[in-house]
Amino acid sequence: MSRHNITGSEAFDRAPYILIRGVRPSGRHRRRARHLLASAILFGTLAGLGGTAVALMVAGVI
Repeated sequence: MSRHNITGSEAFDRAPYILIRGVRPSGRHRRRARHLLASAILFGTLAGLGGTAVALMVAGVI
């Protein structure tokens, strides 16, 4: 049984076979990633501060 998947004239084509290994993300993807990271840090910080305030209220400090 053959393990190759060659169809049509591909077997006899003289052009080199090129694989695209990876494409760098565009600027839009980088900006979106930075925005999501900044939002995650901001909301994480706010959640931590809110949790601390609630814990202090429960403890009777505030």
